[in-house]
Amino acid sequence: MKQPAEVRQALKEELATILAVDSSAGQLWSDQAGTSAPKPAVILVVGVNGTGKTTSIAKLAAGLKAEGKRVVVAAADTFRAAAIEQLRQWGQRVGAEVVAHQQGADPGAVVFDALSAAQSRGADVLIIDTAGRLHTKVNLMEELRKIQRIIQRKDSSAPHEVLLVLDATMGQNALLQAKNFTEAVPVTAILLAKLDGTGKGGIVFGVCDQLGIPVRFVGTGEGEDDLASFQADEFVEALFA
Repeated sequence: MKQPAEVRQALKEELATILAVDSSAGQLWSDQAGTSAPKPAVILVVGVNGTGKTTSIAKLAAGLKAEGKRVVVAAADTFRAAAIEQLRQWGQRVGAEVVAHQQGADPGAVVFDALSAAQSRGADVLIIDTAGRLHTKVNLMEELRKIQRIIQRKDSSAPHEVLLVLDATMGQNALLQAKNFTEAVPVTAILLAKLDGTGKGGIVFGVCDQLGIPVRFVGTGEGEDDLASFQADEFVEALFA
């Protein structure tokens, strides 16, 4: 009979294997991504309201700025006035340029203007925020498809990454969210937010196993530096700690 320590180790290895999904999706962070990133690299960020999406975008922008990149952010969540203002404030704080219209404006128009601005200003990266709640799920998903079509009219190879922000504390509902968003747009990566809370983020096993989408980043706090690359082995070890 195996010793408890051996069983524990075998379980850890199995869990790490589930998280090590094929990393070829996306053109910026995958194992297959080339050395020269597209310019501007377009990152479409999706997720329901309340998951920490806007804050995660700010952290991502701060990290890219720290690498010396010029970053433009599109405030295309025009459904929620607070999202626009929050992004403007974060943009000033981390040194990213924010393209925004008024609340209720057409998100597609914001994205078009932001793409034009990113191209004309020689930006390295364009990060696009999107609405996380419209009156019905159908409306929300159709809005995302429309945004994707507008992006592809300007750059047929974009978006180069579609980043889905999931709340680590949400449990089974996060898997349902992931399934809904992958039906609308080709999600290439997961950002697991709020990992500093009591939730352990175990839902990512279901997402990785059932949907084959890799986790790229974890949000570990409220500060602009509280974003880390996801390490499967460390994540599993933390679950057993």
